[in-house]
Amino acid sequence: MGPINKGEVTLGKIQYHLRLKPGDVGKYVLLPGDPARSDRVAKYLEEPQLMAHNREYRTFTGYYKGIKVSVTSTGIGCPSAAIAVEELANIGAEVFIRIGSSAALQPGIALGDLLISCGSMKNEGTSRFYVPDVFPAVPDIEFTSTLIATARRLQTELDFGLHVGICASDDSFYGETPEWIEKLSRLGVINVEMESSAIFTVAYLRRCKAASICAVSGNLVTGEVIYETENTRLVEGWEKEIKVVLEAIYAYERQRQAQA
Repeated sequence: MGPINKGEVTLGKIQYHLRLKPGDVGKYVLLPGDPARSDRVAKYLEEPQLMAHNREYRTFTGYYKGIKVSVTSTGIGCPSAAIAVEELANIGAEVFIRIGSSAALQPGIALGDLLISCGSMKNEGTSRFYVPDVFPAVPDIEFTSTLIATARRLQTELDFGLHVGICASDDSFYGETPEWIEKLSRLGVINVEMESSAIFTVAYLRRCKAASICAVSGNLVTGEVIYETENTRLVEGWEKEIKVVLEAIYAYERQRQAQA
């Protein structure tokens, strides 16, 4: 026997980390980092069922306006997020939407605002196992366009600021020095988080679709951050991004059906 191909030997079976099997998840999967936020998504679904909770991966599956939708938490960082996408793709998931928290890097972006990524700067090591550094980390243009359009349609009703641009995916939360933050801001990067570049990369290689929307937890260039008390505006942002994503899934599915 030669070297093992992990993707092939786990395809269509119970997944090692997620403990999920084919049929357990829908085509669309929301990807928060925190397992507790899987529960936040579940309350918006019809007939939600807890499918598995192993390690940092907590998965619910239910329905939104008749569409089978799942949510799986990824934990913090690109390595665990890449595992989630790989194993979800192995059992039939096709569209991955990161719903996260993120720090803003430009003035004028407030706590609780929503950020949609049109590309990610790969300041992490996971993607290097898959592609060269020069290979871009970009979301699916069709689904992201629907996500942006849906966010703009709901912006007044839900009352949030909306920003679209390039984010950075960093490997080290505490390694982000003031000099590093200033450099990213000077490049025009609008926010920094820790998962989207790997999600974009792995999804693309698996011939799947990916997108990312984050609520602003703080602003690293203005110094507006909340670390010790409850960040109520961030919590409100989580709820709003979930509503936007679910409506975007509904709109995207209707578009696909109309084109069929």
